[in-house]
Amino acid sequence: MPEKRGKKEYESRTEEILTPIALEYGVEIYDVEYVKEGSEWYLRAYIDKEGGVTILDCENVSRTLSDRLDEEDFIADAYILEVSSPGLGRILKKDRHLEKSIGEAVEIRLYEAVDGSREYEGVLRSFDKETLTIGIRDEEETEEKTFFRKQISQIRLALDF
Repeated sequence: MPEKRGKKEYESRTEEILTPIALEYGVEIYDVEYVKEGSEWYLRAYIDKEGGVTILDCENVSRTLSDRLDEEDFIADAYILEVSSPGLGRILKKDRHLEKSIGEAVEIRLYEAVDGSREYEGVLRSFDKETLTIGIRDEEETEEKTFFRKQISQIRLALDF
């Protein structure tokens, strides 16, 4: 099993290799992750573009990326390469994801309950290095609620807000 440092290096190096490929095919890199599920390792590249990616976009990027990864051969483990869209209910991991999602409905999951709940839905208003603020609608008004980022286990775009 690779160390956390190795995992991050694999993701970072893959993103470097993927950058010119994404430009070539007119897509942007949403995220790259190297994860173990069961006994299998997966190298996942999530791509996006205005209007959404197509299967052909994923195939083209996957084929080219696979060839380049074979040439570079820097990942010691056997792995499965997957290239896909981040999906509608995409997880917002990075500041650039949050920046693009200001004004969008999000779902937040917390490590521990705050005011009796571990899950909140609202419109992403703002964020900084330490905090994230959403507007929560009730029947008559919108209340702003701010969470420390270290409290948040996951934030994703809401599907049915």
